[in-house]
Amino acid sequence: MSDEPKAKKKKGGSMKMILLLVVGVVVGGAGAAGGLYAAGFFSPKAEGPKEDPNKPVLVLAGESAEDVAKAHGGGGGEGEHGGGSGGAHPAAGSPPGHGVDLPTPANPAAYQATYFQLQAPFTSNMSDTDAFAQISIAVSTYYDLRVIDAIKTHEMAIRSQVLMMLAQQPEEALSTPQGKQALQGKIKGIINDILKQKTGYGGVDNVYFTNFVIQ
Repeated sequence: MSDEPKAKKKKGGSMKMILLLVVGVVVGGAGAAGGLYAAGFFSPKAEGPKEDPNKPVLVLAGESAEDVAKAHGGGGGEGEHGGGSGGAHPAAGSPPGHGVDLPTPANPAAYQATYFQLQAPFTSNMSDTDAFAQISIAVSTYYDLRVIDAIKTHEMAIRSQVLMMLAQQPEEALSTPQGKQALQGKIKGIINDILKQKTGYGGVDNVYFTNFVIQ
């Protein structure tokens, strides 16, 4: 009889110890889980940057630049959507007046080039003589029709900048093949810079002279 209370007391002490251990494990586990969550192990997966829907896309060989633009929400040529919705919004995350260069593809043969002739010629006096230059240009792009639509929409700004640059050129420089090539690069830079300012993206791959007269 005298040993029975001691046995019960001992058993009760064991149960308390087990409960304390269980509580400790639960609390410790919660603390560890909280630490791992804070460290980022269980944080929601961060989403990558979303593609700007206004960004022109490359046109694969055999595809239509107009169809690709329409498939991505762009315009359908001159007179539709005010020259294409691709020219309406600056690039996402770009400061005002800045934009993104669209690179020339590494394998141009895999993509469809689209050509566009600016109808009116550019005529300007030379900087060091009474002579004047008259040039007609065309451009090419491997991207969808939104690039051409943007050129049509912002042709006034493009013409103004090209004419100002042309008036600064000496006659001697434009009389050489190297000078003409340098002029091509300058015109390409002007067009892409204006497109980036106005739409957020460039996209012109090359500039071609379809007429070049100095008189």
